[in-house]
Amino acid sequence: MTVDKPVILKRGFSGLIKEWILAADYIRNGGNKNVVLCERGIRTFENATRNTFDLNAIAYIKKHSDLPVIADPSHATGDSDLVRPMALAAAAAGADGLIIEVHPDPISAKSDGFQALNLHQFDDLMIQLKKMLPILDKSLQTKES
Repeated sequence: MTVDKPVILKRGFSGLIKEWILAADYIRNGGNKNVVLCERGIRTFENATRNTFDLNAIAYIKKHSDLPVIADPSHATGDSDLVRPMALAAAAAGADGLIIEVHPDPISAKSDGFQALNLHQFDDLMIQLKKMLPILDKSLQTKES
């Protein structure tokens, strides 16, 4: 039986880019062509942030694969103060989309509030993306678009 539901394939914390692409190919060879890669950070010796957000993996995927790739700077950094700059950097690196954790009151969130943007911060990020993406010959597509 072939399943054609979209699959977001998150990169393993210690996964090589080649292994990540091969895992996606395995799914596609099984009949599901709706695979999206998600960069969410890898483990390194650095401990200042939760993970090391591998922006060059995004650019590499765009050059060497036909797969779409999205970025999750909230999960990668684990720090709401780092989400905006890393989201902008991911867009500049070629990400096709972003996963951003947002909460009206991150301090009172039951989980992961430390990595969530509040509504105002998210709105500011969207304004910055709308300004930046045309410079990169891209456009912002939202549900309203």
